[in-house]
Amino acid sequence: MPTQANAVPPSLVNELAEVKRRLSAIERAPAPVNTFDRYPAVEWAAQGRPAVGGNIWSSVSIANATGLTFDRVECKFITDFLYPGKREAEVRLAAFRHTGKGEREIVSASAVLNLTGMTERRIGSVVMRWVHGIPYGWDYADDTTIYTIELQHRYKTGPEDHTPSTVDVFSFWKPTNKAAPSTGGPMDMANNAGYQTMVLPDSRPNVYAGWVTIPEIVGDSDLYGSYSISAMQYCVGLPTERIPEASAKGWAWVRNSGASWGRDPDITEPYFSV
Repeated sequence: MPTQANAVPPSLVNELAEVKRRLSAIERAPAPVNTFDRYPAVEWAAQGRPAVGGNIWSSVSIANATGLTFDRVECKFITDFLYPGKREAEVRLAAFRHTGKGEREIVSASAVLNLTGMTERRIGSVVMRWVHGIPYGWDYADDTTIYTIELQHRYKTGPEDHTPSTVDVFSFWKPTNKAAPSTGGPMDMANNAGYQTMVLPDSRPNVYAGWVTIPEIVGDSDLYGSYSISAMQYCVGLPTERIPEASAKGWAWVRNSGASWGRDPDITEPYFSV
């Protein structure tokens, strides 16, 4: 059968049809509301940082970053009850890869930002910009992998570590597991009504007078750095021209708190894995 001079090969016809279908889909697609990604944040309760699990990194806020378009992000959070030398914090941003088994592994992290607060109570405000270093776009290894960007914190320990001290008090005392004398009570000083010599007679068994060492009464807030840190008020992906300062180490703007950069990024430091 003779071939027509202007006939189009079947394979090319199919390809043209596919192009038309894609163009039609693009024309019907809704206009994007934002020109950058928004990642909703979920808050975990911040707590004081005693030696819980060795004072390891804990996530106070989690933003789902699966399918993000840009390789740099900006987030904002606030702090409260930070005081120099008493309640100080270490914070960082970290990216995690989650699997379908409920496990996660750290992919990258920013450098450590030290927050020391002020000598008087202030609400601190922090903005961080960071190049997260995870794949961006929808081309992941599989369709089930999820990535998150998390704001992590822990109590900053120092040379003093705020070890509880003790004080000595001169008082009457008795062992807790011993009964107090019933006649007149432990403070009834027979034969010595003026209490001048502080000598207890034999008729007052289990009751003594002298110097007693007790722990100094200091709240856990001062011992373990119990401060407040909010969830990320926002965590957004932005193009290079919007946040050129972003880097793999991180950039930060801090108001109402002392701040300094500490250790470089280190994904080998322990963190709560749940």
